[in-house]
Amino acid sequence: MDSERHDNDALIIEQVLNETARFYAFPDKFQTQTVFDRAGGHFLLLDEGWSGYERVHRVWAHVDLRDEGVYVQEDRTQDGITQHLVAAGIPRERIVLAFQHPARRD
Repeated sequence: MDSERHDNDALIIEQVLNETARFYAFPDKFQTQTVFDRAGGHFLLLDEGWSGYERVHRVWAHVDLRDEGVYVQEDRTQDGITQHLVAAGIPRERIVLAFQHPARRD
């Protein structure tokens, strides 16, 4: 992946996850975090904290940049990260739903 496309895709993913984090944040219960490793191409949205005596560590979304694609490794959001990535400018044909078995992918 060329560096300009990588940087542009990374910026879009970060913007989408930051916006999604605002929607999923419950600051009185959990700490909602975005974790970005732009150089490595890894992007996460997660909650961590406690619910009573139960530890909460929930990954809402995990997106990786690989080769020429945007790999959605995990998506537990209500609307789906993919539609937000497409609306923000990443072509649908470059998005891989990596949480699905390779035989079931588009």
